[in-house]
Amino acid sequence: MIKPYLYIQKTKEKGRGVFTKEPIPAGTLIEVSPVLVLSNSDTGIVDKTKLHNYIFLWGVRETRSCIALGFCSIYNHAYEPNCEYEMDFDAETMAIKTRRDIRKGEELSINYNGDVEDKSEVWFDVKKK
Repeated sequence: MIKPYLYIQKTKEKGRGVFTKEPIPAGTLIEVSPVLVLSNSDTGIVDKTKLHNYIFLWGVRETRSCIALGFCSIYNHAYEPNCEYEMDFDAETMAIKTRRDIRKGEELSINYNGDVEDKSEVWFDVKKK
């Protein structure tokens, strides 16, 4: 499930990102998408490819990874994200939910560290809007 008002658009600084055609209230579930779970050994292989930038650590111990389908892998990173994601290990899905009201035309973002409060450095230079 991806809300029909979401769309992907290229940005100047960050490549592609997810945006909205409509305002979205805080606390709205905007996407639930399936994931493809990769074994630990497959994760090691994928880590050496361009896909490294699009996978998420997976499992309670984070020994595997996943490729999220839908728009999940296109949301850009922010240390103050307007969305958060949740993984359902049993259902093999990822859900995206808004943390605050979102304006029409605004880019949606998540914190790649997994915790919206985690300000740890990520593996690339973070570009401002």
